[in-house]
Amino acid sequence: MAEQKKLRVGILGAGEVAQVIHLPTLTLLSSLFTLTSICDISAQTAAHCAAKFHIPHHTTAPAELLAHPAVDVVFVLTSDEFHAPYTIAALRAGKHVFVEKPLTLSLPSAHSILDAEAAAPNGARVFVGYMRRYAPSFVRAFRAEVRTIPRILYARVRDIIGPNAYFVGQSGTEPVRLADFPAGADAERRERVGALVQEAWQGREVTPERMAYTRFLGGLGSHDLSLMREALGGLPERVDAVAVHAPFYNALMTYRNRGGGGEAYAVVYESGVDDVPRFDAHVAVYGEKKSVEIRYDTPYVKGLPIVVVVEEKGEGGEKVRREVMSSYEDAYTAEMRELWGCLVEGRECKTTVRDAMEDLTLFDMMYNASANQRDGK
Repeated sequence: MAEQKKLRVGILGAGEVAQVIHLPTLTLLSSLFTLTSICDISAQTAAHCAAKFHIPHHTTAPAELLAHPAVDVVFVLTSDEFHAPYTIAALRAGKHVFVEKPLTLSLPSAHSILDAEAAAPNGARVFVGYMRRYAPSFVRAFRAEVRTIPRILYARVRDIIGPNAYFVGQSGTEPVRLADFPAGADAERRERVGALVQEAWQGREVTPERMAYTRFLGGLGSHDLSLMREALGGLPERVDAVAVHAPFYNALMTYRNRGGGGEAYAVVYESGVDDVPRFDAHVAVYGEKKSVEIRYDTPYVKGLPIVVVVEEKGEGGEKVRREVMSSYEDAYTAEMRELWGCLVEGRECKTTVRDAMEDLTLFDMMYNASANQRDGK
């Protein structure tokens, strides 16, 4: 039997998400991936990760990794403001790209990635990291259960969590945080972030509140809102109202049922971060005789179940409650298997650049609602 092709991976950005999630996951999936190069702005961090995960090449120069002949796919795991330039550079080098969400922070920036992908040599493709959408319980159970609701009456999207450090400290991964950064690195980051957020707000004044809102939606918010889009069939008809009171953010949206009479229903989004060590992340969909909820736990502790809870009216009028857990396989592992299938077997990829641009379009709707409320419109 022919040996299964392994994708050779180069890692751009060796911070927390790389050390806690992607490097361990790729190492465990050794039949599908092999780590060949790692790059970080911190030379000490790059060297540490190379030694810990047995990666033969490490560097502080992104161009060196992008030119490496033993790299098939580049994982862009840097801070948000570097996603677009490194994704575009990788595509121009003929490398496939896995880029963590958010794809970027502004629609013009996303269009530049789309153009680079269209022109990329070697058929290079972009896969955006929305791991919750690859969780087996979402793919196999939640979507199927939601499809059995004839008419959706209401939906809720919630993500209220405690500090990441609490969960990371119990992950067993022991990430390091080293600070041997070159002079001027912080200034460059601030400049890049400022330009992206200015693009996102389309010339409006970027206040500290708006900066924080944009960063929040690109971070935690993109998990939930991307999941919402797939669960409910696309973008909302409109964003009716938003509440921006950091560190909590809310939105009221109007969707329409896809079948029947196309009746409208409300979706409430609520999200925030506090200091209570909880992880309350779920999407709940309500019909007349049935509700379906998917509950996520922290992804930083491997193997925690993702459960679908179904409550419905039984034949005798009683309440029937079921719990469905499609697999103990974590969402990141399922996502990596799908990435391999897309790039090696040519499967269709659902988390594309165009798909991620829908998030940015939704963010824009939320920014406009916020600005209109502020202006009294």
